[in-house]
This record gives sequence, structure tokens and C-alpha cells, in this order.
Amino acid sequence: MKDYSLTGLGGVGGPTGANFLLKTPTISILVDCGLIQGSHFSMEENQVDFPYNPKDIPILIITHAHMDHIGRIPKLVRAGFSGIIYSTLETREIAVYMLEDAEKLIAREAGESGREPIYGKEDIAHALSIWKTLEYHTPLILSEDVSVYLKDAGHVLGSSIVEVSLKGLGKKIVFTGDLGNSPTPLLRDTEIVEDANYMVIESVYGDRNHEPKDVRDLKLRTVLVDSLKRGGTVVIPAFSLERTQVILYEINNLVEKNILPKVPIFLDSPLAIKVTSVYRSHVENFNEKVRGTISGGDDIFDFPGLEVVRNSAESEAIHSRKGAKIIIAGSGMSVGGRVLSHEAFYLSDPNATVLLVGYQVPGSLGRKIEEKASVVNVNGQEIYVKAHIEKISGYSSHRDSNGLVEFVSRSVKTLKKVFVAMGENKSATFLAQRLRDELGVDAIVQEKGKEYFL
Repeated sequence: MKDYSLTGLGGVGGPTGANFLLKTPTISILVDCGLIQGSHFSMEENQVDFPYNPKDIPILIITHAHMDHIGRIPKLVRAGFSGIIYSTLETREIAVYMLEDAEKLIAREAGESGREPIYGKEDIAHALSIWKTLEYHTPLILSEDVSVYLKDAGHVLGSSIVEVSLKGLGKKIVFTGDLGNSPTPLLRDTEIVEDANYMVIESVYGDRNHEPKDVRDLKLRTVLVDSLKRGGTVVIPAFSLERTQVILYEINNLVEKNILPKVPIFLDSPLAIKVTSVYRSHVENFNEKVRGTISGGDDIFDFPGLEVVRNSAESEAIHSRKGAKIIIAGSGMSVGGRVLSHEAFYLSDPNATVLLVGYQVPGSLGRKIEEKASVVNVNGQEIYVKAHIEKISGYSSHRDSNGLVEFVSRSVKTLKKVFVAMGENKSATFLAQRLRDELGVDAIVQEKGKEYFL
């Protein structure tokens, strides 16, 4: 029916910048409004006007608080959006810190390039003033024709699968957001969906699988122990949201079991420190094992040897601390943040190790390091890479190819079409082909800007 349509305006043709428009006879809904990320934090694409009038959209639903899903919300508000933003409480609490941190980077980059910032502090404040929260498993009626229901995506704290019921069509469209790599060290498992008629699914790891848990855990232990034994520094670029908390939890276990030598471990990310405080206040979202550990008196985000770095002076002082050490710093793709100064200092050190524990978007410094470039540019410095480069994909908070196929399989009896998005083209194409071949579902790689009628 031409009264119901779906258009992907971001997160299509690439893994970042999620922004989907669902039109019905009674209401238009946006799902996510994220930054396009790559070699620069705020690229030219983020300056472009939205291909719709934000004043005409009454509802924006947010799946989770990663910047590629929330990063352009203040820009949307600046452009005239005055409707209501919905997400879980946890997502809103984390988004406050994420957007405030991003605003500083965007302002600095705009100043360096001579461009107008895409938004400012006042736009963030406006966005938060119209941002309401919704609990999991609580139906929300948006119009006489449309209702929304959130399930736990298990990706990061507060992440959601968005189910939209279209009464007039008698169908349900599901926006997966980013699906968790369940079982995860901290969070509850991703909830299942068994009755989707249409699905917009992410495909970050659509063409590959993660290491099994035992392989992942052994690799972390081996990389850390071997690096520290040779007296080297381990630099871990980590996303402030979820990855840092997971790595802290895993290192906490290694320290308590006396597996790691006694070395200083620095948490050098103001944003991660703030986000961790939100995690501490929502233990109910953790899995049963972790909740039991916490109830037994273990502070899973603190342990002997951990030093929380509070300011840039303390951060720079880490370089004068001789001997083996671990530095956990943002950003996870090395596109900004304090990790850049550590990479500039240690990438040329043959005793050092850079340990990548998450997805690196094409064009980012992190992707160049992952691909073992011999020379990289860090903060304007040409650095010859001599450090050990290691990668563990098993700590990704994204579901892998097998997991994505398994998720879709639960709705195979009801599915009419699957729109594959939020991944590199090769990942999305591979996943769509797997879904067609293995499940027999009508799966397509969503085209940017194309309106699909449901």
C-alpha cells in the first residue's frame, strides 16, 4: 500500500549515520538520527540538510546511545524538529554525556575547518527537553494506526529493538538497531522476535563471525600477559559505551585471579567514566551471573592497580611512568579523544601493543592500524608503526553473521521482506544473500533515499 513506506536516509550504504523514515496514513516516524563517522568525527556529510522537513516529523525513536544513532539529534532540533523523542531511560541518561562530549569535538573541528558547527549546547538542551523515556515491554500508542513496543537488544545498556505495529496494514515492522553479541559478559541476552512482517536489520558483521568465547578470553589473557612480561605498554582504544565497561570487567577477573602481573592500569576517558556511572546505577540490566557477583560484594568496575585519570595533565603524565602498564582510552576507532596521544607516543615502540577490541569504520585511524599500515598520521604527526597490533573481535557488542541469520530465522514464517542496512556494502550484500539462500526470505540491501512501499 502506498500509504505505508520506509526510506533509509542514513545507515544505508555504510555502517554509520542511522536515520530511517517510516510513513503511515496517520503519522510519520523517524528511527535514529546518528552521525556519519569515518576519517573525521564530523565529516561534510553531517553538514548536509536533512532530505525531509524536520518540522513535519512528530516522533523520533532512538534505539541506543551510540553516536552513529544519536549524533545528529541536536542538528535535527536546530532544523526545526519539535516533536517527541522516545528511548529507554538508560539510553537518555547515556546520551546526555555522549552528546555533550561530541559537542566539544564538533566545535573544535568546525573551528579548525572554518565551518559552522552542526549544533551547539543550546540544541542539546532543547533536545533533552522534549526527550521522554519508555520502558521495555510497554506499548506506546502513537496514533490510531500505530503503536510501538521496545525489547532489549542486548547491545549496550538501554539498547532497544523497536517493534512498530501498523494496525491499518495488519503488519509489524521491526527495527533491530544494533543487536547484541549474546551471551555478553555484562548484559542480558538479546530478546527474540518471532512475528515480524518487515525487518530493518543491521549488518556490521554480516559477512564474518566472532571468535568463540573461550578463544576470545584466552586471546585477551595471552596478549596482556605476553605484552606486560616484555615490559611493554598495552594501549586499548575502547568505546566509552559498553566496550570500556566490558574490558574493565574482564581485567577485574584477571586481576582477582592473579593472572596479570601487578602493573598500573589506567582508565583514561572522561566520557567512559561518566558512562560507567550510569552502568553502576542500572544493575538490573545485567545478566544473572554479573548481578550475583555484584550482590556478593564485588565492585566489577574497580580493582587493585586501577587508576582513573581525571584530567589531561594526568593523561600526559602516563608517558613518564616507565615499565609495563595498560591504558584504556577513547575513542574506540581512534577518531578523537585521549587515545590519540597514547598512540602517537607508543605506536613507534616495538615493545608496545595496540589491542583493538571493536569495529573500525573504513577511513578511520583505527581501521588503518587494524590493517597494519606501516605509517600513520596521528594528530598531524607521521608515525612509523613498530608496535604489536592485535585484534579481538569476540568482544564486539554486535551480533555476528551466524547470529544475525539466527535472529531473522525466528520470524521466517511471517516475514515478507528484510531490509539489510547499517553495514559496509560487502557485509550487507553477503548477509542478504545468506538470508535468501538459507532462510528463503526476501532480503534486499536497502538503497539510500529509496522509498519502499509496504
